[in-house]
Order: sequence, then structure tokens, then C-alpha cells
Amino acid sequence: MMLIIALVLLGGLRGIARTATALVPFMSIFYLVTGSIVIFANLSAIPDALALVVKTAFTGTAATGGFAGAAVALAIEKGIARGVFSNEAGLGSAPIAHAAAESNSAVEQGCVAMLGTFIDTLIICSITGLAIIVTGVWDGDAKGTAMSQAAFASVLPFGEQIVAVSLSLFAFTTILGWSYYGERCAEFLFKHKVVLFYRCLWVVVVPIGALMSLDMVWSIADILNGLMAIPNVIALFALSGLVVRLTRDHFAKRPD
Repeated sequence: MMLIIALVLLGGLRGIARTATALVPFMSIFYLVTGSIVIFANLSAIPDALALVVKTAFTGTAATGGFAGAAVALAIEKGIARGVFSNEAGLGSAPIAHAAAESNSAVEQGCVAMLGTFIDTLIICSITGLAIIVTGVWDGDAKGTAMSQAAFASVLPFGEQIVAVSLSLFAFTTILGWSYYGERCAEFLFKHKVVLFYRCLWVVVVPIGALMSLDMVWSIADILNGLMAIPNVIALFALSGLVVRLTRDHFAKRPD
């Protein structure tokens, strides 16, 4: 992954990035289809799974895997943290990409941004979560990606490989996306001369993140996400009146 990222960021091989960008929509559909197969293979377990989600959201659970002995406060804390990590809502990162889009309407671009959150969290993540619960692997010793792999492998012959390939492609494009966010911010603060140094530093960090313990990675991600969210949420509240006015004006002008 480090070498491929280096080729894209340092070598200028944009074809790799274009290929990955073209593959991700197909991989997303493929993942949704295979995940749905896992869920429907355990169709009878869906009502109990949904009941478990609602129940443990308010009571916590003493499961051996996942949130061992979790209290309600901890469950809420982890749920919010993972949700933010998944969809970046409120962090102020995605607007960096949407601001570069060729659009004359901030409201329309905002609607596109909302669609990304809906697909990512309410569809893909929900399918992953249901697959883990209905197959029962959530109550085992597996953590992180291993839970998804175990869930898919319980139904599909190449379940572990499907998750591994999907995750690799998603991770590749996510790493490229976040490198763009950071690069734009670094360039704004320190001008264009810092770009090459930033890209080299970014490439070096990739294997470090892969080799660190999972708990440490989550802790760092949660802290840094929180540091991003605080000033951005303040700005969102300050700009809320402007957003409401622009939105009302936009939809008032539409013929439908």
C-alpha cells in the first residue's frame, strides 16, 4: 500500500488513482450484494438482531467480544466515534473536496455531500453490522475487520478474501482522499513549498499506521477527529443562519 500510494503522490501515476476510483463504485455494489447474501442466508435471525441492537443501545452488553462489559455511556461514546470516523460528518474534511467541484450551487453540492453520508453509514455500515450480528461472530473473540471476514466466510466460500479486497480498495482511495485534504490545508498554511515534504511524510506514515495496534490506531483517530470537530462545529453553528437562508432561496427558485 505504501508503494502504491508513493507512486500516485510522488510519481504522478494518475492512472492508478483513476483505476481505483473507477473500481470503488463496482466494489461497493459487489460488497453490498455479497453482504446482502450473508444477511438473507440468516433471514430468520434478523428480527432478533434488530431487537439486540435496540436493547443493547440502552442497556449495554457483557459480551466477550466487542464492548466487553460496556456501560451505556461507553456504548454511546464508541458509537458516535465510529460513526464520525465512518462518514466524517461534522469534521469539516469532506467540504475540502466538495469545494473543488465544478458547481454553481452550494446547496446542490451540499445535497451531494449528504448523499455520501447516507450511502456510507446507513447502507454499507448497516449491512456490515447486520452481517456480523446475524451470523453470531460479534459474540466471539474476533475484533475489527476479522469480525466482518468471519461473518462473510460463514456463508460465502471466499468470504474472507471478499472483505480483504474490498477493504484494500476502500482504504487505498480513502488514504488518497485524506492526503488531498491535508495537502490543501498544509499548502494554505505554509504555501506550495511544503507540498513535496508533506507527500513524503504521508507515504512514510502509511506503514506505521498499518503496523500499530488496533486499539492505538482507534485512540489516535478518535482524538484527532475530536480536535477537528470542535472548531468546525463552532463554525457550523455560526454559519447556520446563512445555510438556512441559502437553502430556502435555492428551493424557492426551483420550478418544482
